[in-house]
Amino acid sequence: MPDKWKELIRLKFSGERFRDHALDLSALSELSQFQRMVAETAKALWRAAHPDRERLPRHFEQRTRLCLRRIDDGSAVAPLEVEIDEQRELWEPEPTEVEEAIDLAYDVFDAVERNEPLPDRFPKTLVSEYVKWGQSLAEDEEVELAPSGKRPARITSETRKRLAAFADAPYEDATDVTGEVLEADVRQLRFQLWLDERRAVAVSFSPEQEETVTTALRDHRSLRMRVIGRGQYSPDGQLQRIEQVESLEIVSAEPEVYDETAPSIEDQLAILAAEVDAQDWQQLPDDLTDDIDHYLYGTPRE
Repeated sequence: MPDKWKELIRLKFSGERFRDHALDLSALSELSQFQRMVAETAKALWRAAHPDRERLPRHFEQRTRLCLRRIDDGSAVAPLEVEIDEQRELWEPEPTEVEEAIDLAYDVFDAVERNEPLPDRFPKTLVSEYVKWGQSLAEDEEVELAPSGKRPARITSETRKRLAAFADAPYEDATDVTGEVLEADVRQLRFQLWLDERRAVAVSFSPEQEETVTTALRDHRSLRMRVIGRGQYSPDGQLQRIEQVESLEIVSAEPEVYDETAPSIEDQLAILAAEVDAQDWQQLPDDLTDDIDHYLYGTPRE
């Protein structure tokens, strides 16, 4: 029977407190914070990849849940694993959210250790969560992130100080916001986008976008402007202004009606699957998931 557990990363705790591969109970908070950090990163990456989706997929929390089943030698090495869902429906792709989040977490700490800029795809609003990791470590202690096939990235008191500096500084990041246009300066090529009754951000635009801006201003009671680009953020994650605009889109001010009682596509597929006789499911080949292209298109098996 194949192992239903998959190891994703190893956390190596080093220092006198962790000798004889003993994981001090006071350090368990670091494992809990690492789990929270990875889960929040996975959510942010998924939402960035699916801007049109309002809800996370079913069982998303379970997909990003890491487990510790043993402590290995070498100071205290904690191999973190994820449980493979053997009941995953045939049409569902293999979930990759937690692996992508761990890869990004590694890239963040690797960049901090090398004193390099944080990865562009890293959601800067999560810096405060990342700074919390390693708070219980003493000056002579460290944690190594060791993904398979990569050099370990170290978390020390020094790298935590560098990361904290990012949390205290303004930053630039991708932005996708919608608001009301109430002011526009066609000479300076700027307009004010009101995100709510209290918050407004200045947005730069090109001469070619002037008509779009003035239309949104003229009909501001019934229209809203969606802005996609890169913005300047305050250290606490508040959008300040948008200098680089990739696109401006006029949308209706009327919200779309969302029926919360409507079944999700996953539920609809599950209903259809339940209508298939169990004997018919048993006739499917065991390697269908791995070699689906072979059965659909006749390509060679993997």
